[in-house]
Amino acid sequence: MMNDVDPQILARYAPRPGRHALLPSLTPQQQVALLCRVLHREGYNDHIAGHITLRQEDGTYLANPWELTWAEVKGSDILRLDAQGKIIEGEWNITPAINLHIDVHSARHDVSVVIHNHSEWGSVWSAVGRVPPIYDQTSALVDTDPVCYDEYRGTVEDSELGRAAADALGEHKWALLANHGVLVVANGIRQAHLRAITLEWRCRMAWRVNLLGGGVPLPAAVAQATGQRTDASGFPFLWEAMARDEIRRDPSVLE
Repeated sequence: MMNDVDPQILARYAPRPGRHALLPSLTPQQQVALLCRVLHREGYNDHIAGHITLRQEDGTYLANPWELTWAEVKGSDILRLDAQGKIIEGEWNITPAINLHIDVHSARHDVSVVIHNHSEWGSVWSAVGRVPPIYDQTSALVDTDPVCYDEYRGTVEDSELGRAAADALGEHKWALLANHGVLVVANGIRQAHLRAITLEWRCRMAWRVNLLGGGVPLPAAVAQATGQRTDASGFPFLWEAMARDEIRRDPSVLE
């Protein structure tokens, strides 16, 4: 679970001898299920909407199923999809919107995780077609602004519209899909978690600050420097802490 973190960070912040492992050994399916659970608590909670896909070395994808909320999914519920997004393992269904994920994966070979949902606070800013300012350190843990795709013409289950949203993402790390929701990509579970929670936190914080009449955003150079220190390698131990918390709440997530 720690192999996608900069070794220098690990050396600096490694747990002291004698401490327990930060997380048990997890299968990729368990990691996807945990990410669903953790993000649901962060605001990725639009009922049964949305998918997380994780590219595997053999070219297949793991994905959460259609019928289950992100709050109840378990490791054994995770589906395996072929390169075209068709189910090859699993007992549930997948939504037609999976084409958006497959299009993004096909276009971005640097991406192993794609997250699409109608998150609670990200959807507010996508509805107004505006990128939220950065008002605090936690909102600055990723060093770029999301792109705002403002040409909503229908759900992304339509293959043409899904491709248009994927094209709008381009080389960006995340996107607000106008009148729809959010799209986040990453090179691994740790980075995906950080980007997804940072976007939702940033959207929530900016809404609250603006509700009070507005504030002074962080200087652009400060925000960028903060994000550059955290986004590439992941905030040390953050993913493990949130995953442990979810396992404590409901150990069945690993079943």
